[in-house]
Amino acid sequence: MKLLRRIVVIAAIVLVALYAAIVGYMFFNQRALQYDAEGPITPLAETALTQARAIALPSGDGTINGWYQPPRPGMPIIVYYKGNSGSFSREHERYARFVADGYGFIAFDYRGFPASPGAISEDNILTDALTAFDWAAEQGAPLLIWGRSLGSGPATYVASQRDAAALLLETPFLSAVTVAGERYPVLPVSLVMQDQFRNDQWIAEVSEPVLVAHGTADTTIGVSNGERLYALAPNPVDLWIVPGAGHSDLWDAGIWAEARPFFEQAMTP
Repeated sequence: MKLLRRIVVIAAIVLVALYAAIVGYMFFNQRALQYDAEGPITPLAETALTQARAIALPSGDGTINGWYQPPRPGMPIIVYYKGNSGSFSREHERYARFVADGYGFIAFDYRGFPASPGAISEDNILTDALTAFDWAAEQGAPLLIWGRSLGSGPATYVASQRDAAALLLETPFLSAVTVAGERYPVLPVSLVMQDQFRNDQWIAEVSEPVLVAHGTADTTIGVSNGERLYALAPNPVDLWIVPGAGHSDLWDAGIWAEARPFFEQAMTP
């Protein structure tokens, strides 16, 4: 019995040590695990955006780089907050569709992503998001906010701090820490995660009309995140759930056809 007890004690110590090592590894490497900031930059000259221009905006202790095109007279600007993978420039076909329909846009990389040197952190991303919005506001046109995936965090935060005509959230999380907790249920993510992006708290201060779009086959951010976030919105307008759509499928599934009437309604006096 003494031998068995000793074996059990040793096994328990090993398991605790292993668990602590895993938690420690995730804590010290969490941003490398959380963000996918590598990827090529598409040159503006290689896109269909012949009237757009590159912009560089001072933000925090650095600069954010992106593209801007003004809208047609009387039309709004879409302030676009990108997702987690690669550079904003990879989505140039979206921006071309926006401008083809008369909308202006601003899109950029947060600091630490390919086009904008610097360190990635929640604080920096939120600062960069406000920088882009405030610069867009100076251009004099009405503003619409579009946040995709990771971008739902800064989009919701900005909408809680600034006035826009509408907020569209594409595959949003309830919070980043919610997604991490769902992915790693045995780890104390709420205690050690630094960049939690609490959409579930910020949404309470969002007065703008809200459209949430999600797919039922999204394995990156489960559809229940979008549904729960929409339920918390003070001014919910539309919840667009696409059966069988994954995390990156909503553009091809027709999200622009949903966004346009939503934006038009928001712009109607």
